[in-house]
Amino acid sequence: MCIGNCELFVSLQSLYNFYAVEQENLRLLSKIQYPEDLRQLKVEELPQVCEELRQDIVQELSVNPGHLASSLGVAEITVALHYVFNTPEDRIVWDVGHQAYGHKILTGRREQFCTNRKLGGIKPFPSPTESEYDTFACGHASNSISAALGMAVAAKLEGKENRHVVAVIGDGAMSGGLAFEGLNNVSSSPNDLLIILNDNNMSIDRSVGGMKQYLLNLSTNETYNALRFKASRWLHGKGMLEDDRRKGLIRLSNAIKSAISHQQNIFEGMNIRYFGPFDGHNVKELVRILRQMKDMKGPKLLHLHTQKGHGYAPAEKDVTTWHAPGKFNPDTGERLVDDDPNKPQKYQDVFGHTLLELAKQNPKIVGVTPAMPSGCSMNIMMKELPERTFDVGIAEGHAVTFSGGMAKDGLIPFCNIYSAFAQRAFDNIIHDVALLNLHVVFCFDRAGIVGEDGATHHGAFDLAALRPIPNLTISSPMDEHELRRLMYTAQLPNKGPFVIRYPRGGGVLQDWRCPLEEIKVGTGRKLHDGKDVAVLSIGPIGNDVAEAVKDLDVAHYDMRFLKPIDETILQEVAERFQRIITVENGVKTGGLGSAVLEWMNDHGYHPEVSRLGMPDTDFVEHGSVPELQKIVGLDKESIIRAITQHPSTNTQRL
Repeated sequence: MCIGNCELFVSLQSLYNFYAVEQENLRLLSKIQYPEDLRQLKVEELPQVCEELRQDIVQELSVNPGHLASSLGVAEITVALHYVFNTPEDRIVWDVGHQAYGHKILTGRREQFCTNRKLGGIKPFPSPTESEYDTFACGHASNSISAALGMAVAAKLEGKENRHVVAVIGDGAMSGGLAFEGLNNVSSSPNDLLIILNDNNMSIDRSVGGMKQYLLNLSTNETYNALRFKASRWLHGKGMLEDDRRKGLIRLSNAIKSAISHQQNIFEGMNIRYFGPFDGHNVKELVRILRQMKDMKGPKLLHLHTQKGHGYAPAEKDVTTWHAPGKFNPDTGERLVDDDPNKPQKYQDVFGHTLLELAKQNPKIVGVTPAMPSGCSMNIMMKELPERTFDVGIAEGHAVTFSGGMAKDGLIPFCNIYSAFAQRAFDNIIHDVALLNLHVVFCFDRAGIVGEDGATHHGAFDLAALRPIPNLTISSPMDEHELRRLMYTAQLPNKGPFVIRYPRGGGVLQDWRCPLEEIKVGTGRKLHDGKDVAVLSIGPIGNDVAEAVKDLDVAHYDMRFLKPIDETILQEVAERFQRIITVENGVKTGGLGSAVLEWMNDHGYHPEVSRLGMPDTDFVEHGSVPELQKIVGLDKESIIRAITQHPSTNTQRL
């Protein structure tokens, strides 16, 4: 009894010490539950709030990994916005939501932040289904301006003239086509939208392209801005700045400024008032500026320079690595990396090394990626063959059409896009590649369940969405050797548009290198024979199937290709088996299972077909891959259960 009481005392003492240290280190942040608490503080206290917010994010992410550097870079912007604006009545629309951890902490979720990205915990990105402070979904990029404009117009139409709407766009999202479409509409629709451009010259890797260079060179004299603002306030107070006159004065002001500075401003050219660039890490100055701009009429853009990873030295020095560094020692900055030499390579690294190997053999091969050279490992080719590797920025649709243009004139682009992000280029795949049967190799990384990034990032829909498109070849390798062989096959002459999809993370083979050999398009393979049930799988999920069936009297086929599907295998299966189970790491509606059912029906066979895959009744949330596979019925035990727990089967152990 004494031992138990002593242990309880020690536990309580440790908990007390933890909170005592927290109260000391996070003196102000520990008092902030919601933004109204933040607004009770003096402006002079806000720099300390920002410092404590960074400290809290660093400490938490050191043990519960997530997106670190982006959220550190916007600490001052986050604090200033919630200090000046009356959230949640006022709307803050975040772009690329991995910069919103500070926002989550300040809006009632600090106690739950330790559950971020965990199964059943708070979501990895802002979502209106989680909090009224999260105004829109923002797992991808470039949608904030369009969504915020919609909210600003809605406020006007519903008579909520006092509602302020702010779009926060950054981390390279301004390079996305949707951002430009939004800007174009902002300039022509009556609205009072405030756009904050968080300019850190980064996405995950360094930002690229003309907009990046334009923003680097864009400058406006702060004295001029201050004088213009004071003049506008004076004219407004005298009743001389009604809407038509205001627009005319803005155009005159823009013309004078362009003549003096010898510099055109794209935003002011679109009748969007431009302010900046200012230091995005001076929170007191940000509060002053936001208060001045808060009630300005018409659309305006505040350009802020920030540093990704600001306030944490290791992240400042290597922002790409510290975008999502995994676990680390917060005091030393040492990353806790698993360096097991026997651990299989990641699929993305096998892709990167194989692409360079193929490119050295075939001078027509080029690489294209939308802002993910390190994430997809195209940086391996980029380092050795930079003139044949293209990072086009966050612009998936352009990546596809750009690849189509190169293919039209004889090159063979390997266009690597994360599966979930490729959804943004669906029309481009159809209209600009498949329609002309162009030789573009699409490598869709992060296909299937990706884990902690959740619903916005699961590569769930590619198989089902692409299967109806003419001219496409759609494949998925079961292991690293198959990935290399499919990549080799895809670049051979007369292959047309060729899709290869593979998952996030490590493969299954310690020795991933193998000879580069052609795989006949549209052929699968039998991996295990049996007589009770036929299990048909596609992609790396086949490894789980192989493990599940190794002691069962069932047949297992790795289909390899969804399109064209192996009709020889389907014929054999139809004639031998009354029960078929299909397994795919994607939505089961429209994918492999649907293809098998269609073929069977079209050819007069009527076996019982059970489909295992992701549901279409709801989006799969976040959690570890094993946890989510179990939930959706794609883990080994679920596969065994699907095979054996059936009244008409007599499946025996071999």
